Amino acid sequence: MKTTGSETLDAASRVAAGPGGTGGETVPAAGEPPQAVASLDEKSAPGHRKPRKRRRKRGRPVYAPGTGPKAAAERNGAVAAAETADAAPASGPAPAQPRRDPAQFYGALDLGTNNCRLLVAAPRERGFRVVDAFSRIVRLGEGIGQTGRLGDAAMDRAVEALKVCSSKLAYRGVTRARLIATEACRVAANGTEFIDRVTRETGLVLEIVSQETEAKLAVAGCASLVDPNASGVVLFDIGGGSSELVWIDLSTPREGKRRPMPERVRSWMSLPVGVVNLSERHGGRDVSAEQFEAMVDEVANLLHDFPEVENLDRAVADGAVHMLGTSGTVTTLAGVHLRLPRYDRRRVDGTWLSGRRVAELVAEFAAMDYDTRVANPCIGRERADLVLAGCAILEAFRRRWPVERLRVADRGLREGLLVELMAEDDVWRPRYQGGSGDTVHG
Repeated sequence: MKTTGSETLDAASRVAAGPGGTGGETVPAAGEPPQAVASLDEKSAPGHRKPRKRRRKRGRPVYAPGTGPKAAAERNGAVAAAETADAAPASGPAPAQPRRDPAQFYGALDLGTNNCRLLVAAPRERGFRVVDAFSRIVRLGEGIGQTGRLGDAAMDRAVEALKVCSSKLAYRGVTRARLIATEACRVAANGTEFIDRVTRETGLVLEIVSQETEAKLAVAGCASLVDPNASGVVLFDIGGGSSELVWIDLSTPREGKRRPMPERVRSWMSLPVGVVNLSERHGGRDVSAEQFEAMVDEVANLLHDFPEVENLDRAVADGAVHMLGTSGTVTTLAGVHLRLPRYDRRRVDGTWLSGRRVAELVAEFAAMDYDTRVANPCIGRERADLVLAGCAILEAFRRRWPVERLRVADRGLREGLLVELMAEDDVWRPRYQGGSGDTVHG
């Protein structure tokens, strides 16, 4: 089956691979409109010229449009141009588009720097019900900071995981899906070559998305976990090769009208640091206190350039802002906090942690040696050399914005993809009849 990008659980969840995996969880709207619904987590051919090695430059932050160091100059130029430009002729109304009938099953795939994740879901009256899921740590971005390219072994691991995903999509008869790739494929010199290989070997067509799209999908996927009584939220997604940071402004506008969640995003930034590249630079297996602090300092220095950083500082100081984290780092922290004998997303997703408790957990993790981290059922061998880099990124966020509450989300880009696909098909229109299923409450 060939699924296009346009139409188209964390490994600790231990979801079984192959057709007929796990599912059965219903994702509720949690008081949000449908678009805010969220939930669950060569060889070269003969004669081919060997590509020249490129010197890698460390990535730079990516800012929301209209913000960042060059925003003022660009804004002034835009204003001057607008004052002299002729008005474009008005066009007639766009022809009405035919309403698409909802698909029986929808698919969402997120191939990141560290993980390959898939969800298959069926629409329900106020959300969707997950019928199948898959997650595997593939470390696609392994070594990319040194070589600038995706490694052969990493690509092989990813392709094998994607073959499982293709099988699941075919088994469920998925006709509407969106399949995305993020930071590793964005920055690798052979990223597009790898995407072509995936299509040849699995029949899947992956779409390499921008940092802005990634940030927006994180918001859509986690919106139902936002505390509506807060004045704002600092949402973060700690990835393998980048970390997205979003300020959601929940303050009431002057007209008093409630705004859709995407319109409440006041500013965002994509940081060129994630658990894979940060641990490769500073160490992941054996990490001293000095190495941990060096990781925190590297991330903290990037936060100075967050758009409207001083305004966010003041909002946090007022005390009505909470954090919302979606990543393996925070779900692992929550699993250890709950003393789970094995990871259980139903208990982790939506968990609240106090600022004091987060600090205690980070200190606890930093004091663990590698073998202790491996032995912990919520960390395991696959995350033992990455989790401290994630903790360092979180610690940098907390030191800059010391909020009193952090909510843990075992959900994110895949859920955001499903929400957007189903919203496009208008599956939550009043006449749509929902089904039953266990409800996961935010």
